[in-house]
Amino acid sequence: MSDPNHMEVDTSIPVREGEGQAAASSVNGNNAQEPQSQDQAMELDSVPQFPAAGPSSEAAKTVVVEQTTTTTTIESTISTDNNSALPLHLPHPQTITSAALTDDELPTSQAGPSHTHLPPITGAPSDLFPQSTPNVQIIERPKIYRTGYIYNPMMMLHCQEGYVPTAESVVDNGPGHPEEPMRIKRIFSRLAEQGLIKRMKRLEFGEVTMDQVMLVHGEDLWLKVQGTEDLTDEYIQDSKQYYEQLSLYVCRETAHCARLSCGGVIQACISVCQKQVRNAFAIVRPPGHHAEPDEHMGFCFFNNVAVATKEVQRRGLAKKVLILDWDVHHGNGTQRAFWDDPDVLYISLHRHDGGRFYPTSDFGALDMVGTGAGEGKSVNIPWPGPGFGDADYIYAFQRIVMPIAYEFAPDLVIISAGFDAADGDRLGECHVTPAAYGHMTHMLSALAGGKLVVALEGGYNLKAISDSALAVAQVLLGETPAELDAHQASEVATEVIYQCAKVQSKYWKSIDVKACEPPEVTALEDGSSPITSIPDLLKLHRAWHMYERHQLFQIPLASEELEGSFGGQVLCSENVYEMGTRGVLVVFVHDFGNLRVETDGVSTTNVHMANSYLINTSDAIVDWVKKEGYNLIDVNVLKQLPTHFAPDLPKMVSKSGTPLEAQLIRYIWDNYIELSEAENIVLIGHGTGCKTIMDLVNHREVENKVKAVIQVAGLHSLVRPDPNDEVKRSWFRKSNRIYVPSEHPLLEDERIQKRLGGQVHKSDKATKVVDVLVEVLPNIKEFVASKLPEIERPAPLPNGHGDEQVGMELDVEVHVNGNGNGSQDIDGNENGSGDVNGGEPSSVIPPVAAQ
Repeated sequence: MSDPNHMEVDTSIPVREGEGQAAASSVNGNNAQEPQSQDQAMELDSVPQFPAAGPSSEAAKTVVVEQTTTTTTIESTISTDNNSALPLHLPHPQTITSAALTDDELPTSQAGPSHTHLPPITGAPSDLFPQSTPNVQIIERPKIYRTGYIYNPMMMLHCQEGYVPTAESVVDNGPGHPEEPMRIKRIFSRLAEQGLIKRMKRLEFGEVTMDQVMLVHGEDLWLKVQGTEDLTDEYIQDSKQYYEQLSLYVCRETAHCARLSCGGVIQACISVCQKQVRNAFAIVRPPGHHAEPDEHMGFCFFNNVAVATKEVQRRGLAKKVLILDWDVHHGNGTQRAFWDDPDVLYISLHRHDGGRFYPTSDFGALDMVGTGAGEGKSVNIPWPGPGFGDADYIYAFQRIVMPIAYEFAPDLVIISAGFDAADGDRLGECHVTPAAYGHMTHMLSALAGGKLVVALEGGYNLKAISDSALAVAQVLLGETPAELDAHQASEVATEVIYQCAKVQSKYWKSIDVKACEPPEVTALEDGSSPITSIPDLLKLHRAWHMYERHQLFQIPLASEELEGSFGGQVLCSENVYEMGTRGVLVVFVHDFGNLRVETDGVSTTNVHMANSYLINTSDAIVDWVKKEGYNLIDVNVLKQLPTHFAPDLPKMVSKSGTPLEAQLIRYIWDNYIELSEAENIVLIGHGTGCKTIMDLVNHREVENKVKAVIQVAGLHSLVRPDPNDEVKRSWFRKSNRIYVPSEHPLLEDERIQKRLGGQVHKSDKATKVVDVLVEVLPNIKEFVASKLPEIERPAPLPNGHGDEQVGMELDVEVHVNGNGNGSQDIDGNENGSGDVNGGEPSSVIPPVAAQ
């Protein structure tokens, strides 16, 4: 209020004359209380109004009025007949002069005992409206605690030799040593200019003691810092290089300032924990978070925050403490102090630059999580370079900091508040605005019942640290943080958060790795797409593999639709149009195999690349075709072998396959197979390729050229031959062979079994679809050989091994699958293992001359 002699009283009903006299008498009797400052207002929760029975009534009751200062409330309590208190809070303010209170007067209603403003109240009339005027007695009881602050200009005495105070008009202190005395003065002055200091409570504090320092540091460090008080000017000059290597400077006041700085943070934490204040801002220097247990470094002598944490724990004021360090440099000393402590959670957002940014080590890397009982209690969010700003920090808070903090549930929160990530700081080179610092403080204020201490660390642009500290202090005082502009975290930041989430999800259930996955980049700067699909990768791999191993070439597809869907997936041997050495063309249509993928964990779908692989058994067919001297068309429909039946598809037999794949196989038949000189065609389908083969059988006249149809079926429906074409059905029964897993549902249907006759053969061992082809390959070779006309064997292969080598390899396959007994070799000799002198079983290649 503008008039210092006025105070606000929260009341909605004018006080009656009799009540006013009694109340004024009591207030005057308590007039010796500490006077209010001009910037402080006294707020009263109003005394409920009751019908007066006269001041001399024996039933007079007592009104207890609680009076506090600036941010506290005066609570009025009415004592009733049964000694119970009935507090009522009426919202409408009324202004009275302080002189009225001094002269034993309270404002009275001029209109008499009107109750037109009385809010509706329910209850017994005798309880709500006693028949006497209460006596007023004022007691003082604090209700709401103000924000405290720590500041002492004596901490400015720590300075370099020849230091000249930076002028108030200077924004950046230039190339000199950045940790200069004006840092704390500028912050304090800015808070005072904006009227915040007079709204805060100054906390009296002393220097830290040796016993307190040794909760974190060793005695040698204490003595080393204390020894600076006795240094001569000559020694200070001689030791200058030594201290500069530690990023320090000293003078004879250094130890005194370090003790004050550490003692101030301790007092701020104690005051908050003891509820003397709700929260506190420690404007101190020198900073502390780089000071290791056994070494001072990085502008820091004692680790203020670490010592304060240990002290409140020792006093039993807090057990679990969260330290949030948003200084642009990693707080190596703080992390080291609690490396194995399960009761202190240390979270740091900092520049790391691969370990090249100060303090230049890997201790701030994201996989530095603590050890022993403290494993998981160190959380590092390391930025890989400069330039990170509001969106990146807020995103880190939303995805990592706050989920972990809520799960940890601290008793006290301490912010190691370095402002060197602020926009304009020459050392940090980041772009965090005061508004973002306010929002981060606001989020942390929701923890630990609001018990929050902000302890100044770094920050070297004098304007940036003043503006940032102002935004933080405003939030501590209960103001709403400034609005942030629309923003989006950078790609680099989202990747860092994602990697951090993967590490921390091992220790914190609240971390959602999936939610932290970086968004996909759909276009590069030149407009091209950076995305390569898994099918495209498989196409490239297979085309390269089939050329390198089997000398197969891609078949171009004239149809744009087919080329777009199957380009690079149709391969053939070099002279596919020619007769070839055997006059046989094998058309092999198959799935690409089974892609076995292992994820990083049950909470994510990310592929663990090292433990994922492709199982592709189609090479076994291609090897056999090549060794036999047959021509080949290899069609990869690029579908994974199914491992269960889809609920919306027939489980046994269907009428047709996929339309696009049917179009593809018909195109190949019309443009390649029909035009080939080969008169003996073998169709082999594997997996869903069986449907494609059967669609060709049903829609083209294949009976004259196709000698054998083999289907190695998986757990999917099969396509039946056209039931209206009896000629084709008769041919199909003689030429078709179906191999299925031992547990295929087809084997359970007697009606289908009877209709198919002896065409269905089950695998003896394989229950997995991918294993069926390997197991039944010897049976396929035997069946194909039985259907082909007598043809001449090819000449020996160029590698010099000739037929004997082929026979040996095939014999091994037959023997392994248990089909080698009783076969006959090419010379007519019998052998229990199926070969003599390396010959082949007659069931595979008949010993007959060519036609």
